[in-house]
Amino acid sequence: MQNYKNLETIAVQSGYDPQNGQSRVPPIVQSTTYAYDDAQAMADLFDLKAVGHFYTRLSNPTVEFLEKKMAALEGGIGAMGTASGQSATSAVVMTLCNAGDHIVSTGTVYGGTSNLLGHSFEKLGIKTTFVDQTASEDEIFAAVQPNTKMIFAESLSNPSVKVLDFEKFSNVAKRAGIPFVVDNTFPTPFLCRPIDFGANIVVHSTSKYSDGHACALGGMVIDAGNFDFASSDKFPSFNTPDPTYHGLVYTKTFGNAAFIVKARTHVMRDFGMMMSPMNAWLTNMNLETLPLRMERHSQNAEKLAQFFSQHPNVDWVNYPSLPTSADRDLAKKYLKACSGVMTFGPKGGRQGAEKVMNKLKLAKIVTHVADTRTCVLHPASTTHRQLSDDEQRATGILPELIRVSVGIEHIDDIIADFSQALS
Repeated sequence: MQNYKNLETIAVQSGYDPQNGQSRVPPIVQSTTYAYDDAQAMADLFDLKAVGHFYTRLSNPTVEFLEKKMAALEGGIGAMGTASGQSATSAVVMTLCNAGDHIVSTGTVYGGTSNLLGHSFEKLGIKTTFVDQTASEDEIFAAVQPNTKMIFAESLSNPSVKVLDFEKFSNVAKRAGIPFVVDNTFPTPFLCRPIDFGANIVVHSTSKYSDGHACALGGMVIDAGNFDFASSDKFPSFNTPDPTYHGLVYTKTFGNAAFIVKARTHVMRDFGMMMSPMNAWLTNMNLETLPLRMERHSQNAEKLAQFFSQHPNVDWVNYPSLPTSADRDLAKKYLKACSGVMTFGPKGGRQGAEKVMNKLKLAKIVTHVADTRTCVLHPASTTHRQLSDDEQRATGILPELIRVSVGIEHIDDIIADFSQALS
């Protein structure tokens, strides 16, 4: 397999290298299990002494093609496909944390993630402190406790599209001696590579821009291989014998790949959150056009944001590249472009937002975000409805806020649809 330098080429060519007479397109291996010639070969796979596939709950050739491509796009050493973005985040937490441990997370994360960390994992004994991502480095570091095992943030927050100050959060993680985990779903590796800015682990909901066509659920965990688990006393499960693998020690056996191997062979083995081969095949195929799509999404979003900023029936618009955005400098520093998601508030508060959404024709009201079709959502009454009003405001959700996922249709048609709805 060749190592390509440019992301456009990686998106098309990486992950699968057909040999003489093999299919040019990566095949779908729609099988739960795999045959071997002798008992020892299977035993070696179970003991992690050999590399291969023996049950699709752990690994599958089609999923592996996608994992290799995503790792190459993000600049990681390995990746693990999961059933959804939520399961990718869950896998990271369960690999790094035990009951009694603690997480520091930005407060502007996706509502589902906020609920996962702030409520579901708390029931399992893992607590999370949510911090203001605009706070100073020292203020954020003050939230770190002796039992804190990871810092979590989104490169572009959903739905408030706040740009992460990677340098600040990376510094906090280094001071604390813990991994810095970044959800890079909205920018995708084409617009931002968190590992280049200090991240240790990257997660994705591949259901969004990676698939890009709203047809395949999935998630991805990418390991940068740059956190020294061997020298840390915070993660004994990486440095002590694992009785479920005959005393194997992950850091001694797998070196800088200890995290991604443990995530797969321990968490994936026991909790079974593997991506399906069909969804992996669809996502892998759709990734080939990721650079083209992200360019068009970003171009369209920039023009629509400018339209909103000048419309008399719009109170405010939030898109990082706008001159009025507080995140404009961070966007220039960390993002190639600002992706296709924005928020705006029409006049009339919550009722005004509902009126605008009901009048849209091209842009559909859907739960999804980040695919080829322009769509809208009212987070306060949908994705964040499980949060209280105060919790919603803490994550940047206002009553009138409409999230717009700008598609790749012609920008004139998109603007015309919002123009008639706002009139």
